[in-house]
Amino acid sequence: MGKNKKRITKFCIFLCLGFLVLQLFYRPEMLSEAVYGYYDGLMEGLFPSYHNKRQPIYGTVLSRMITIYRTDVMPVLKYSEDYKETSAQDLVSLKYYDFEDDEKEDTKVEEIPTKNETFHLKKWEDPDYLRKYIYQVDATTSVTNGEINGKELLRKDLRLKKTKTPQVLIYHTHGSEQYKDSRPGKKEDTVIGVGDRLTKKLRENGISVIHDRQIYDIRNGKEERSKAYNYAARSVEAYLRKYPQIQVVIDLHRDGVGENTRLVTRQNGKSMAQIMFFNGLSRTARNGDIKYLRNPNKENNLSFSLQLQAQAAKKYPGFTRKIYLKGYRYNLHYRARSLLVEVGAQNNTIAQAKASMSLLAELLKNVLY
Repeated sequence: MGKNKKRITKFCIFLCLGFLVLQLFYRPEMLSEAVYGYYDGLMEGLFPSYHNKRQPIYGTVLSRMITIYRTDVMPVLKYSEDYKETSAQDLVSLKYYDFEDDEKEDTKVEEIPTKNETFHLKKWEDPDYLRKYIYQVDATTSVTNGEINGKELLRKDLRLKKTKTPQVLIYHTHGSEQYKDSRPGKKEDTVIGVGDRLTKKLRENGISVIHDRQIYDIRNGKEERSKAYNYAARSVEAYLRKYPQIQVVIDLHRDGVGENTRLVTRQNGKSMAQIMFFNGLSRTARNGDIKYLRNPNKENNLSFSLQLQAQAAKKYPGFTRKIYLKGYRYNLHYRARSLLVEVGAQNNTIAQAKASMSLLAELLKNVLY
């Protein structure tokens, strides 16, 4: 920097400091007005993008600095601590998962009944139609029409080419979840047994699958529903590091509903448990977007569940419930094709839950291959 530029910079700094001292401590009106007039003209020439006629330049700059710090710098600091040089797969550290889920218990939500919606492309492209007939938005969150733009979501290309290396990971955040007639202590009678059946059906279609049969929601004999997302995240990350070719990550659950709700459908002559696709929006209705639970794959997650829902509506009306949209992230950020599925509820039989996996495997094959 030349001598003249250095002098000008020092002069500007001196003027700013002097003006602030005058304003904050002395405030003589005539002198302040004269200095401000000169100061205002000088700053307008030097910093036109920050100038605001309604307040002094120092107020504008300070206000913007505070805003930038709150909205951009703080989330970046948290994000950099959260996502420490892991990889482009957006892996996370454990500490922030304490805020990941609000499921302190097997919460029952009100089921909003709807007629079996068949697929009609023009209707499904309309966000208002989807909001009314296809989605159920939890009271704790909100969704914009731009996020559920069916025209864009339904046309995303999610197809894969089959490989011999693992492409699909199935796991269970709440692996202890049982059904009406589950036998105590029998893993095959829990949602993990349902995952066994889905694994088998996908493999029968030539799809390479890894099934993680660990239980994450019980630690030292105690139920840990919320922290289960912490524990499951560690395993998912380990699998993705070991098998980076995995492109589909499925978290299989069993829902909890009111006892008068029956999630049973008859398809292909068999009694089956209805399934529900579930998306986390990383947003609460009260506080807005949860920036430290960023999900760069949210749009693709929404596309994946909607395309599966459309396939079901075309071939098996009544097999799927409304897609449920809730506030947190639920470990759905790891891959574009991440999916959380609720298979039946506590009042379904294990046979009904397992029977529905043949159709889920078919839907997955139709969307992915």
